[in-house]
Amino acid sequence: CLADALFGRSGLKLDWGTRHKICLGIARGLAFLHEDSAVKIIHRDIKGTNVLLDKDLNSKISDFGLARLHEDEKSHITTRVAGTIGYMAPEYAMRGHLTEKADVYSFGVVAMEIVSGKSNANYTPVNECCVGLLDWAFVLQRKGDYSEILDPKLEGVFDVMEAERMIKVSLL
Repeated sequence: CLADALFGRSGLKLDWGTRHKICLGIARGLAFLHEDSAVKIIHRDIKGTNVLLDKDLNSKISDFGLARLHEDEKSHITTRVAGTIGYMAPEYAMRGHLTEKADVYSFGVVAMEIVSGKSNANYTPVNECCVGLLDWAFVLQRKGDYSEILDPKLEGVFDVMEAERMIKVSLL
């Protein structure tokens, strides 16, 4: 799975091109679930352990156990909150209002994990202003310090424009 590849349990070393490809694959998968599927599906638990990688390191969204169908044109579904802390959109976690935006938020967290090589699930606060990976990255982005966000395992080999774009998408 993606989490094993990113956080060292698989022995894989993901270069920038592969990370970018994985991120785009997850985005395409979510676009299919939200827009192109016959029935709109909200996954509710997008995270690194729910993204499988095939032998060519193409990403596949997995584990639809918490998924909900969004069949009608209501703006949101009100439901019991389920998912993984640290990956849930705040409006969903606090009020149970579920839209496709909840998956998009989770995608942002996963994209930041892909860029930074850091796990949001195991994030250790750097200081009192940063309780999660996105908070930390937001502070650095506001300073214009993208280099500290990027995974040191990349050893400086990455496309600057793509990296900045992925960081900005993660923080939307």
